[in-house]
Amino acid sequence: MTTTAHEIIVLGAGYAGLIATARLARYIRRLNTRITLVNPSARFVERLRMHQVAAGQELTDFQIPDLLAGTEVEFHQAAATAIDPAARTVTLDDGTILRYDRLVYALGSTTDTSRVPGAEDHAWTLDDPRMAHHFAQRLPEIAAAGGAVTVCGGGLTGIEAAAEIAEAYPELTVTLVSASEPGAMMGAKARGYLNRVLDRLGVVRMAGVKATKVLPDAVRLDTGELLTSDLTLWTTGVRVSPLAAEAGIETDANGLVVTDPALRSVSHPEIHAIGDAALVQQAWGRLHGTCQSGVVTADYTATVIARQLRRKKVKPLRFGYFHQPVSLGRKDAVVQFTEADDTPNRWYLRGKVAAIYKEQVSSTPPVAAKMTRYVKLPVQLSQGGRATRSTPIMTRVGAEGPPVPRLSTGR
Repeated sequence: MTTTAHEIIVLGAGYAGLIATARLARYIRRLNTRITLVNPSARFVERLRMHQVAAGQELTDFQIPDLLAGTEVEFHQAAATAIDPAARTVTLDDGTILRYDRLVYALGSTTDTSRVPGAEDHAWTLDDPRMAHHFAQRLPEIAAAGGAVTVCGGGLTGIEAAAEIAEAYPELTVTLVSASEPGAMMGAKARGYLNRVLDRLGVVRMAGVKATKVLPDAVRLDTGELLTSDLTLWTTGVRVSPLAAEAGIETDANGLVVTDPALRSVSHPEIHAIGDAALVQQAWGRLHGTCQSGVVTADYTATVIARQLRRKKVKPLRFGYFHQPVSLGRKDAVVQFTEADDTPNRWYLRGKVAAIYKEQVSSTPPVAAKMTRYVKLPVQLSQGGRATRSTPIMTRVGAEGPPVPRLSTGR
């Protein structure tokens, strides 16, 4: 007698969602399961490379169905509009209602332009490749007139965007506005190299100031200064989809799904949250949204689901950050190696070697997804060593029952 397939839905095909889907397809291919991946676009968006698009470069057109070809994953091009945890259904914007036994929530995050007046209306972001492409189309004309571009946010994305634009259009005045020193998360030597490259590229830095209002042709700073800006790129602050909170799934104040040690929703354990959408706690602290941690939570969750469907014991996630790779144009970069909690250690790379390293990091996720059906390419560089050993461990659990955490001694 044929039994009903165990339905698994993955919402979102960013780095975390794509890797989770590819790994699931490999890990449970001999089980009676069906995997459906839901995403608004059929093209895989390489968020790590959006600064390249903004500077006018063309990226490889990775189509999600092609990356998952041969896996029997069903791809549904649509956006989720509602989740009903009681009925275990997801409603899509094309009117489709999908039923699930397990849901992988991987909707990621976007840039938060809501906190500063005018940012929503007058600033550009790197969330959508179409928007980044339109931004790039404006640059030649502005550069020819000797115009100005302002990048708000001194994190890794802002640094990469400012460097990329300045290298591509040396006629522009590119200003990086940051509440803290750009590269503040790095060690002194890596940060020193970063600043030397930005000097060479002509990037103006305004550190220790904040944008208080974005105008069509300027940015007002908290110093009272009005900074002329023909184009303003906003790279600071993040927000997540409100879908989980609206569905009654337990979230924190920022809308992140609160997870247990197996990265399952504490209120609805049949829902697994990964990547930027999840509140993930480690012994050393909370994960923050990066591709580095996103793909690890994805692979881990695929492993958890596969083991639980086979009624095997699962272990909690152990993860430690390993590096902070930053491209500085096409031929330069700096890579700061880190402790588990993402604080810098003494080691770093710079120059062409770092640029090659960064390129390999950026190119790995789509390749890993495509090749997973043949071989499992590693996505985790560090488990954090001793820093993660006091993480809760899990007792044996079946396919449906929630895990029962018990705290280890850390020894």
